[in-house]
Amino acid sequence: MLDFLTLPFGRHERHRTHRIAIVGCGYVGLVTGASLAELGNDVTCVDTDVRRVATLAEGEIPFYEPGLRELVLRNRHLGRLRFTSDTADAVRDCTFAFIAVGTPMSADGSCDLSALRTATLQVAQDIDADAVIVNKSTAPVGTGDLIATLVREHRSDGGRIRIASNPEFLREGSAIADFRKPDRIVIGTQDAQTADRLRRLYAPLDAPVIVTDRRTAEMIKYAANAFLATKISFANEMADLCEQVGADVTGVIAGAGADKRIGTASFNAGLGFGGSCFPKDVCALIEVAQRSGAPSRLLPAVLAINRARVERIIENLSAAVGDLRGKRIGVLGLAFKANTDDVRESPAIALITDLVRRGARVAAHDPVAMAGARRMLPQDVALVDDCYAAANDADAMLVATDWELYRRLDWRIVKKLMRGSVIVDGRNLCDPDRIAAAGLHYIGVGRLRRPETPEGLGKWLTPGPARAVHAPAG
Repeated sequence: MLDFLTLPFGRHERHRTHRIAIVGCGYVGLVTGASLAELGNDVTCVDTDVRRVATLAEGEIPFYEPGLRELVLRNRHLGRLRFTSDTADAVRDCTFAFIAVGTPMSADGSCDLSALRTATLQVAQDIDADAVIVNKSTAPVGTGDLIATLVREHRSDGGRIRIASNPEFLREGSAIADFRKPDRIVIGTQDAQTADRLRRLYAPLDAPVIVTDRRTAEMIKYAANAFLATKISFANEMADLCEQVGADVTGVIAGAGADKRIGTASFNAGLGFGGSCFPKDVCALIEVAQRSGAPSRLLPAVLAINRARVERIIENLSAAVGDLRGKRIGVLGLAFKANTDDVRESPAIALITDLVRRGARVAAHDPVAMAGARRMLPQDVALVDDCYAAANDADAMLVATDWELYRRLDWRIVKKLMRGSVIVDGRNLCDPDRIAAAGLHYIGVGRLRRPETPEGLGKWLTPGPARAVHAPAG
């Protein structure tokens, strides 16, 4: 069990206890609320979904995040964390009210702020005039100004209520560690007293604090996510080129990423990015840029490269096994990344859907995401409880999510269960030599050497050794 209070937070014993309301019991709200409670604060999480509140009150977490259930149970037991559907009760007498509601993508790519507007008006109705409303939801530049306007319009003393932006940088699968040891804390406010109050709230974390105005804080969040998405798409574009010229993208990334200005974090070739943040936030930033008269030329290309990843992987699979009609394909992984059950915008879901459309028969496995995936997949996709069961009579296996479980598979067992021998590693997760030693043929991303050098290219380049297709000796 994780215990924040035993961690070296510096002058933790001097930390003042705050009464905090968290509006929204989704991913960000629940992680933030439980983590602030672990710092010793009195936290009330409120949500309009009565069923979700009841589930949380019983100690059940509606999504998978390592360590979160233990954190919630511990702080409920200590009386520092509670759940309610009564917003007035949650915000009354609080010192901070964090808004952490969803901002889904609209049809035009913009953010749907309807939940945020509703939450703001609910908070404004009962919050004390000396409290601070803190926006934690990812929303376009100017949202903090919108919240301030709504509060002023809703009550006569609304001008006294302080508004701040405090974007989150939590990664699904490691959110608790990210909260405990953040790279930075961003506070957006032009009011020195508000900044000081938020500094004191986060003081136990002993983390770098960036204080700026609200609009800059909001832009920091979008810029960070857009850059990380760009880094992934750049890695995938390099992977495609590596396949053409006989280079190995894993070596390219290791070598280029050794430069401290570049780094290797989020610099990986594969099926591309998914989840609830990167696709939505990049689209939202494109829409804001267009509306602001400074249209982006880079970000549409980032999305286009990402959308093409599934087709690229299927092309490599088809080149190895031929026509996919009637072929049995075992897919390992359904979540958009490891250590989460989130299947929103998951490349694995898009991949399986496309395989079925092409006539393949699919058996898929994921350690935690199968319930959510079932609602999104074609009904004839078989979901199996054991990863080895996905290999039964399979013509090919495809690694779609980077779970550590799949890295450690006994490929000799997989070989015995399969009808074919092709392993397509859509995450460059597995050891090609171990797979080849088991008698299987490995195909990675950006590690596949084309059989022929493109016309005219050989004059300038000497292709490197073939590394992508690892076949057993003999």
